[in-house]
Amino acid sequence: MRLALAEKRIPFDLRVERVWERREEFLAINPACTVPVLQEENGFCIIDSYAICEYLDEAYPDMPLLGRSLGERAEIRRLVAWFDGKFHFEVGRNLLFEKQMKQLMGRGNPDAGAIRAGYANLRPHLDYLGWLAETRPWLGGNALSLADLTAAAHLSALDYLGDVDWALNDATKDWYARVKSRPSFRPLLQDRVSGLIPPEHYADLDF
Repeated sequence: MRLALAEKRIPFDLRVERVWERREEFLAINPACTVPVLQEENGFCIIDSYAICEYLDEAYPDMPLLGRSLGERAEIRRLVAWFDGKFHFEVGRNLLFEKQMKQLMGRGNPDAGAIRAGYANLRPHLDYLGWLAETRPWLGGNALSLADLTAAAHLSALDYLGDVDWALNDATKDWYARVKSRPSFRPLLQDRVSGLIPPEHYADLDF
């Protein structure tokens, strides 16, 4: 959502919500107690990352991120679902959640088996990304799209932990370098997690 807003040059204020605290004020907005939530100036709220991005593409169509043709839109939706679903379930949840979020949320110690599975699952996803990057100008087709932003956001979170071996696939690395060099991505690369220092290459636009 944040990257989509920046690509569309829509000004916004970013607020952190610690969903595990289950604030009553936030639950009144979103009973599911999940993020992100987009709140317009008139108070209208849109919940869920994909629903927000669909809304933004319809409300601010000048910079389309979901494609122009029916075929493009279907392929971009497929890839967004891949990374938000399959990639997150097989890789992100096993690495980011186990290594960083689990203890923060008071849910015990990391599961070594899950972490091993996350690393093992990462390589085929990097290979698939590389194949997409080699056969198309951008992941979803001829133009940057929500597919690129979604995949790059997931990888950025893992890269912050030093969990992505970029030597595994040069095409994936080159594609990610193009995405993270965009002005919309640079503020994200400046974010820091208290007590956790990212690897030196994390914010380096040329790796």
